[in-house]
Amino acid sequence: MSKLLVDVVIFLASALVTVPLAVRLGFGSVLGYLLAGVMIGPWVLRLVTDVDAILHFSELGIVLMMFVIGLEMKVDALWAMRRTIFGYGTMQMTVCAAVLLAIFMMLGLPWRIALTGGLALSLSSTAMVMSELQDRKLMDTPTGRAGFGILLFQDMAAIPLIALLPLLGPTVPTPAAEPGWLVALKALAMLGAIALVGRYLLHFVLRVIRSTGVPEIFTAFALLWIIGIALLMESVHLSMSLGAFVAGVLLADSDYRHEVEADMAPFKGLLLGLFFIAVGMSMDFSVLMREPVRVAVLVVALVSIKTVAQWLLANRFEVPSAQRGYFAVLLSQGGEFAFVVMAASLAARVIDQRQASLVTLVVALSMVSTPLLLLAHRRFFSGSAQIRAS
Repeated sequence: MSKLLVDVVIFLASALVTVPLAVRLGFGSVLGYLLAGVMIGPWVLRLVTDVDAILHFSELGIVLMMFVIGLEMKVDALWAMRRTIFGYGTMQMTVCAAVLLAIFMMLGLPWRIALTGGLALSLSSTAMVMSELQDRKLMDTPTGRAGFGILLFQDMAAIPLIALLPLLGPTVPTPAAEPGWLVALKALAMLGAIALVGRYLLHFVLRVIRSTGVPEIFTAFALLWIIGIALLMESVHLSMSLGAFVAGVLLADSDYRHEVEADMAPFKGLLLGLFFIAVGMSMDFSVLMREPVRVAVLVVALVSIKTVAQWLLANRFEVPSAQRGYFAVLLSQGGEFAFVVMAASLAARVIDQRQASLVTLVVALSMVSTPLLLLAHRRFFSGSAQIRAS
């Protein structure tokens, strides 16, 4: 218990130092959290060393953020966005993965590793992009809708992407392993069961709990609903953030929506900050010291390729010309789901530990680059003023 409290003090103190400083200098809070993680992590001050445990726990921040977004999305509005989610999402992921695959093949990597890296790095950071869009109140703009649709599709792509990895490994899957169609069927059945519970039981339970007059119990049930649905979705190989989003959508028509949103806001902000701190802590600087040129080239190549690809696709995504540069930079980083893909790839022996550490570091550094590039965009391009005005 004392070790946990010490870690909490370290997290809070580091955030109180770096985040206001980063905001004051114009870099934004996300970069402040990332720098806090680097400073207290195992490669600088070594104040906190259990990075994996912190990273897993801090994913609750992404879960709560997606839940709050789901609260703003009614089912009919979500259905109206089906073209954005499936059309834009499929196009963005296909183009970015194909370009990255071609680059990796040209560099002489085996096609299995090139395909795994291309798919993993084609994903963008839900935590970073959605946090930026919400902070700047851009969710209802063309940029926000396109970005949200792409990220939601990436979350839904979890099943085929994870299911593909064992097929790329050197060993043949065992007969005991579940076939892909059964995994997909279980996921659809879980979605259907959750939708039925949300449609016919959730509002009744909320009324009963609210009638007790105990605010803490209402908050406890809201957390139970969010985390429970997220864990159920994870049990059928869907992402926890997608589960939390579904939990929010099922509450979007509730009379208690605003109360639940207000209760979750403090948890969401703190845990999302903890997630970025954990990402900073997870950077393996031994890889950077061992292969600085390769790391730098890969980070620049990743960010550049994705920026150019997003900019070219922005016209197809109906993003106004004044916002295309911002949109391209916003989705230029690797995403947190790449960490999951790398772990699964390592377990399937598609890649080795050195390659996994390299990709993880490249993703983390690309996330660091996004606040810097957004700051440069706001400073040097007049389009940012038009974004805020839209």
